[in-house]
Amino acid sequence: MESTGTVLRELRGAQKTAKGVSLYSRYVNRPAGRIFAAAAFRLGMTPNQVTLVSAAFTFASIAALALARPTWGLAVLVWLGLVVGFALDSADGQLARLTGRGGPDGEWLDHVVDCAKMILVHTAVLISFQRSFALPADGWLLLPLGFLFVAVLTFCAGLLREQLGKAAAAGRPEPDGGGPPQAVSRLRAVALLPADYGVFCLVFLLLGDETAFRIGYAALAAVHALFLVAFLAKWFRELKALRAH
Repeated sequence: MESTGTVLRELRGAQKTAKGVSLYSRYVNRPAGRIFAAAAFRLGMTPNQVTLVSAAFTFASIAALALARPTWGLAVLVWLGLVVGFALDSADGQLARLTGRGGPDGEWLDHVVDCAKMILVHTAVLISFQRSFALPADGWLLLPLGFLFVAVLTFCAGLLREQLGKAAAAGRPEPDGGGPPQAVSRLRAVALLPADYGVFCLVFLLLGDETAFRIGYAALAAVHALFLVAFLAKWFRELKALRAH
């Protein structure tokens, strides 16, 4: 069997493009996922098994968020479980590309887990607000519902943009790939940080202070709502341009 160092080198060569990826995913989540993917390869795991391990970490953290009283200790545990689950979510795709064992079933399972994660994490915040927080007003209970709406709509619209774009491009000649590769914008990578799931996970480190968590969560909800508007306009223009060709 190949050494871990060899596997890591092969994984570095099997990365997705960095275009449209935030600095967190590029420099934190993907490298962490690469280490998990190498470990999974050495253990003989399949990409789908890695996806299920990712789900176990994520859903255990979400359950703790919903059922336990917020403390600083819980804050660290919830954040750590979500971050590990996110890194494993990157590892399954990297392992699939390394081994050539990816397929529509794996992609489907990955999307199902991602969708469930987005629904449940905001639902858990709502439950925690209701059970454990001394909210200044009942209107705060609407915040997780609004954030849930934004997260699910962004996910579904982005997935549809990707699939409809592929369908529209099917059968067309590939564009000329000559010339140097396009540079990846670092400014764009920085601008995308607030929309990155890994950055979203950081807000749970504030769980030990109810006011700090509410303010941080509300700020992220507002930023994600602004990103949703921008993404919807961008994706609509891109799909309309495909129809014109």
